[in-house]
Amino acid sequence: MEKIIIESEQGNTVALAKNKTNTRNLYIESYGCQMNFSDSEIVASILAKEGFNTTQHLEEADLVLVNTCSIREKAELTVRKRLEKFNAVKKQNPHMKVGVLGCMAERLKSKFLEEEKIVDMVVGPDAYKDLPNLIQEIDEGRNAVNVILSKDETYGDVAPVRLNSNGITAFVSITRGCDNMCTFCVVPFTRGRERSRDPQSIISEINDLWKQGFKEITLLGQNVDSYLWYGGGLKKDFASATAMEQATAINFSKLLEMTALAQPKMRIRFSTSNPQDMTLDVIETMAKFRNICNYIHLPVQSGSNRILKAMNRLHTREEYFELIDAIRKIIPDCAISQDMITGFPTETEEDHQDTLSLMEYVKYDFGFMFAYSERPGTLAARKLEDDIPAATKKRRLTEIINLQQQHALYRTQQHLGKVEEVLIEGVSKKSDKDWMGRNSQNTVVVFPKENYAVGDFVNVKITDCTSATLLGKAEGYSENN
Repeated sequence: MEKIIIESEQGNTVALAKNKTNTRNLYIESYGCQMNFSDSEIVASILAKEGFNTTQHLEEADLVLVNTCSIREKAELTVRKRLEKFNAVKKQNPHMKVGVLGCMAERLKSKFLEEEKIVDMVVGPDAYKDLPNLIQEIDEGRNAVNVILSKDETYGDVAPVRLNSNGITAFVSITRGCDNMCTFCVVPFTRGRERSRDPQSIISEINDLWKQGFKEITLLGQNVDSYLWYGGGLKKDFASATAMEQATAINFSKLLEMTALAQPKMRIRFSTSNPQDMTLDVIETMAKFRNICNYIHLPVQSGSNRILKAMNRLHTREEYFELIDAIRKIIPDCAISQDMITGFPTETEEDHQDTLSLMEYVKYDFGFMFAYSERPGTLAARKLEDDIPAATKKRRLTEIINLQQQHALYRTQQHLGKVEEVLIEGVSKKSDKDWMGRNSQNTVVVFPKENYAVGDFVNVKITDCTSATLLGKAEGYSENN
């Protein structure tokens, strides 16, 4: 097997496994959450065994796959526009086949074939192992659809092909699906019920990544804190498990400890957490192990109790503050980021001010902020009128973003004068004379190259900052190197 090193569109180095016996080319694009990018690596692995090499050049492709997101209307519109691009290429390359994967495929199902004539194949997130059969169908001139959600598929037995990696950081999926029926969210409908992956397969993948030279992994799931392994099955069925299964069950805190112990020099991150499911033992485990990064992505969505209830977020503003206080007490230098939705149906100016005041209390390091986008099939779409004017949504979103930028600068300024461990991930986007990496808090750090290399752990003294980036100078290798 020959290894090809190329440059991706994002500028990251990409290592693609090219099997000389394979005769067809696969081009795959991913949109949306980190889970989609992880799933695309699973798809590439499955198709490598079916004779497909991965290419970065659309014009060379025999099969084009787009892994889609349905969380917001804008994400779906982006995919539609990309399909127009694929259609233009297909006119020059008539034998090329096009498939749609992921959440948008699961939501629209066979309707996709009617709406987008270029599409030959529609495959939901739990049906990727059926890709060989589906490809045979389209090769024989028939459209193919498989969007059946599974109760047990975790792809724990598939070794992903690392598609868009710098060779240093990697995603490791630990759960699939979500049981939290937030009224604005399509994920429970597009990815199904929560089920957890066998912990031994997770540890095995992490060990293999370490052997390959990876230095940092991110444990992935729609809701990692809901991880629960008791021998397989859905989380909702745990109550009916045997006494032995319940007694020996592994929750997220235990899994986090297992991963930290498996490779003590490998950095561990995780995403995403849900406030109602995050427990103190997770925070205490983070504090216990140096290689677990001091960073938590903790979506809140709104600062208003009334809106939180309408969203079916099963936590209150006050409970969220209690969790924040616990994190600050146990891990004082822990970075916290947010997801925030503004303009949810019935949101008043008072509700909006509650969100701003919550942000003032927490002072997030960074965040992901959006105006509400009605998603078909969700409870909010069925029961609540999207009654906030677009101009009001835009103004409130601007206020939230501006406040977040103030807080981000406040947080980066707290690093000034400190010496922090940075894992070098690649060359800075602004200067080829500088390295770029991240500290434990997930903040980007830029510093002169000197004699260091990608993959090195370096102690960097922070001398300056913007609201998004720390600037500094290396003071030597860290003890983790």
